[in-house]
Amino acid sequence: MKTDILSRIERSAFALPLAALAALAMIAISESSYRQSVVSLDKVGTMAQARINIQGLLRHMVDAETGQRGYLLTQRKSYLKPYLEALDEIQESMNSLEKYYADDPDRTKLFAQMRTLVAGKMSELKETIRVFDEGKPEVAISLVMADIGREQMESIRELGEQLLAYETVRIAAGRKDVYDTLMLNRIGVAAMTAISLLALFMYLRQTSALDRFHIDQQRQLQAEADRLELEVRKRTTQLTQLAQHLQTAREDERSRLARDLHDELGALLTAAKLDAARLKSRLGALTPEAAERLAHLNETLNSGIALKRRIIEDLRPSSLSNLGLVAALEIQAREFADRSGLVVDVELDTVALKPSAELMVYRLVQEAFTNIAKYAKAKRITVKLWAANGQVHVAVRDDGIGFDIAAPRASAHGLLGMRYRVEAEGGVMSLTASPGQGTCVEARLPQAAAHQRSGSLGGAVASTVTTATTSAARAH
Repeated sequence: MKTDILSRIERSAFALPLAALAALAMIAISESSYRQSVVSLDKVGTMAQARINIQGLLRHMVDAETGQRGYLLTQRKSYLKPYLEALDEIQESMNSLEKYYADDPDRTKLFAQMRTLVAGKMSELKETIRVFDEGKPEVAISLVMADIGREQMESIRELGEQLLAYETVRIAAGRKDVYDTLMLNRIGVAAMTAISLLALFMYLRQTSALDRFHIDQQRQLQAEADRLELEVRKRTTQLTQLAQHLQTAREDERSRLARDLHDELGALLTAAKLDAARLKSRLGALTPEAAERLAHLNETLNSGIALKRRIIEDLRPSSLSNLGLVAALEIQAREFADRSGLVVDVELDTVALKPSAELMVYRLVQEAFTNIAKYAKAKRITVKLWAANGQVHVAVRDDGIGFDIAAPRASAHGLLGMRYRVEAEGGVMSLTASPGQGTCVEARLPQAAAHQRSGSLGGAVASTVTTATTSAARAH
């Protein structure tokens, strides 16, 4: 139960306001105690001054009487000095005490008696000196020897002692008030300090709990981000594998279709051409119209056979399987130059790649040629193939209009397909382009550990130069 209550207090949202309230209460208590202590000390100081005035009054009365008697005994004026000085001091003390006791009805009566006695005593001293100065020392001495002056002094002393005792009691009460105020201030400050420390503890606990919550949140967010990243990688791997599978299935379908076209359609076209040749030999003399028809039929069959071969080459390049990658790229570049009229420069080195990677490079160059023909408006194309640092590089560059890579494009499936095909082979494709600066498509692939291909690099380079020159001539 206590733990639950403490837990609720620690989770309370009033920790910081409670600390602020405790600080304000501490300031209020301290200020109130200070003011009350100042008032009490002022009162104690006033009481102490009253005590000093009473004591001074009694002392000055004694000084006045001593001076008067010394003068009477010695007849020297110098002995009157204490008496004369005491007169002013006595009057000043009486005035101060009269103001002090003006608001105290009980002590006002007592002080009135004392004032009467002091006045009487001073009159008696003054009268004695006057009589002595008039040449009547016997009368002055008789006045001094009478008990009236002694009784007056005793009464003044008793009244002074009563007033001093009263002031002592008041001063003690004032000091007690100061001590009580200081004690209350001490207790209040201690209590408010304890409350402030409790509020600070609660605030620090809340801050610590909030920090832990934030850390847990960050940890959860990081875990979720890691999970999503892992999921993205997993899905990317799956998409890459799917793209590779689809591409493999596409190439397999193209191979099957190429075989079917070669075997079945090729056999039909060849049989049709042979039948046309037999008909021509058996018909003998032909009319001009029949001869023209047979010649047209023969040309049509030849065109069909050529179309079949071109379609088969597009579906599955036989030059890649029979002559190797360098020769296949050389032939592809020459044929594209013949069709488009562009200048195609090739710089091809013999490289070691897996058969699937060679086919991917062939398709990459083929897709690049298709994009250049559609969009680039180029005049010259450069195809490069080389090996460096255990990697095979293939690059197709044109001097066309280029484009902004960051700008969204309506159709980018070709480039995306090329990128997936390169990544499926464990490579990386990069695209460099800018408006008016042409475009460069480059792929980096891992080099095969041991792979041999037939073909001569020198022949490929020489043929490339010839193709580029012929294409340039045709373009102009």
